[in-house]
Amino acid sequence: MNVQKAYDSWSAQYDTNLNKTRDLEALALQETLTGIEFENCLEIGCGTGKNTAWLLTKAKKITAVDLSTEMLAKAKEKINSDKVNFIQADILKDWDFVNIKYDLTTFSLVLEHIENLEPVFEKVSKLISGSGHVYIGELHPFKQYTGSKARFTTEEGEQVVTCFHHHISDFTKAAKKYGFTLMHINEYFDEAGRNTIPRILSILFKAGN
Repeated sequence: MNVQKAYDSWSAQYDTNLNKTRDLEALALQETLTGIEFENCLEIGCGTGKNTAWLLTKAKKITAVDLSTEMLAKAKEKINSDKVNFIQADILKDWDFVNIKYDLTTFSLVLEHIENLEPVFEKVSKLISGSGHVYIGELHPFKQYTGSKARFTTEEGEQVVTCFHHHISDFTKAAKKYGFTLMHINEYFDEAGRNTIPRILSILFKAGN
């Protein structure tokens, strides 16, 4: 299912349905970024604002971007702050929504919908500050290998969102090509623990080799 159309449709139930991936990625983001200082944050894939509220506790300014107009509408209903600028944009096109340098860029459950990672890292490399960080939280590749994808149920039946497989090395190679250094990588598991397939992959990069 087309990504924009899918998330527009999903927005009505996104915050209320059972979604282990959504909830575990939120935990991964908070644990990964707790010790990172940042003022200007570019949040790619802000969705309904599930991470925006937490990022607001640390950032002075957030540019919160999403492809889905309906997901953004939900976020705006929940978050009323002059520190946040919500923007509808397709990150596969020109990033004309940025005109400052950011010391943190986050990608939450969005890169699985992007076939080629390199153009994304190229764009981030041009707007990240000299010592800035890039956080990535994604459905773990191991989970994808089993057939797991972003999906939800409507009256018309199960809707599967268009996704692409990225191996862990795809992220690290693309980041290295554009001058980012791997700082931290972690895997998050469901309640059954580490004997199961991990659900979430989190990666933290820093600008500069």
